[in-house]
Amino acid sequence: MEASPPNRPRKPRRRWRWHVPPALMHGGESLEGAQVLDEVQGPLGLLLWETYRDVALWASTAPEERDGLFAAGAAAARKASMEAAAAEPALERGLRGASVVLSDPAGAHEQEVMTACRQAADWAEQRGLLATAVTLATAAALASPTHAAAAFRVGQIARRKGESARAETWFRRAVGLGRQAKDWASYSEAFLGLGNLYKQRGNYPAARRFHIRGLRAARRHALRDIQGRALHDLFTIAVETSPPAEAQELARLAFRAYGPRHPKLPALAHDVAYFWMSQGRFEPALEVFRAVLPHLHEPGERLLCAANVGRSAGAAGDRAGFEDAWEQVWAASPEWERLPSAPQALLELAHGASSLRDWARAERAAESGRDLGQRRGMGQVVIETESVLDAARRKRGVEQPAAAEDTGTPEDTQDLAADLVRSLRTAGSR
Repeated sequence: MEASPPNRPRKPRRRWRWHVPPALMHGGESLEGAQVLDEVQGPLGLLLWETYRDVALWASTAPEERDGLFAAGAAAARKASMEAAAAEPALERGLRGASVVLSDPAGAHEQEVMTACRQAADWAEQRGLLATAVTLATAAALASPTHAAAAFRVGQIARRKGESARAETWFRRAVGLGRQAKDWASYSEAFLGLGNLYKQRGNYPAARRFHIRGLRAARRHALRDIQGRALHDLFTIAVETSPPAEAQELARLAFRAYGPRHPKLPALAHDVAYFWMSQGRFEPALEVFRAVLPHLHEPGERLLCAANVGRSAGAAGDRAGFEDAWEQVWAASPEWERLPSAPQALLELAHGASSLRDWARAERAAESGRDLGQRRGMGQVVIETESVLDAARRKRGVEQPAAAEDTGTPEDTQDLAADLVRSLRTAGSR
């Protein structure tokens, strides 16, 4: 009889330490942070750049070696520079908070310095100074190197600025830091950041994988807001890659996760209505676009939504609705040059006029959209407006999409449209 193997002591389980990858500190400029000097001229630009450099130096120095890091008169010189720059109050508060690294380098706290730099970065981002914003957000992340939300913020601004490689490194760092600190909100959001980055690159399979990881993490930790945003993003990906019925189901799930009063509900509703319009379901699209419009306050968003009302109204045979949309879009014509959405809005309005066989208006909108698109270098819009323009000149309508059969049943679509409209109207009446 064969002897049984002796009992062997179990090896202790090795604890897995989540890897936190390094991130790109700058976007390729020869002097780190120098893009601030290009974006903000004069004493204020110099002050912002010096703030970044001082915080970066302080953050890279071991705490026990920070005493005496800066010259004795550095804090007084910084105070004089701030007075000379005459910064706005919101920015001045951030810069004063960050200057503690000069006045008390040994006693300055990570959280205090990080918060001050983030405040300055927010000021810059709100003014469209994205090079300055990403530089100051990087200073915040350096000041508190284990703070996942600070790393995520750098990735957000870098992506918005178009620095894709830099953004990806910071999102991946935020994933690692969030996992390590059990900051599940930052951990989940960093996956969504990566997903949106890959979506911008046109890599939809990778984008979908990252969003699913973010969704699963948000579900595990009951982060309902992030669940809604993940499902919303998955819906927009499905619109490009999946059967329409799958996209519509994701839209419904996103609506349920957001709830009827979520601030992103108008954005979801507009995306869903545009999806229906592209699928030839013009009547429910029109209902939802009309309900969304009162919730939009940014001029470019209002312009595009009004134009979408015009296109769907035209295709649905609602001439009065089209006329109203036409007036709204043309009333905003003095602003078209500065609104990025204007060429697309004019294209949508030209489609609406074409559906009503209003050839003069179809020509006028298409010509305006084409010319504006050419000045902006928007090649796809130019191609599409020229197609509408050519058809209008020959008094032939552009073929509109027929109602897709696999979007879900008309009842499903109408139910979701009714839910969206009801929620938007309820939110608007509060």
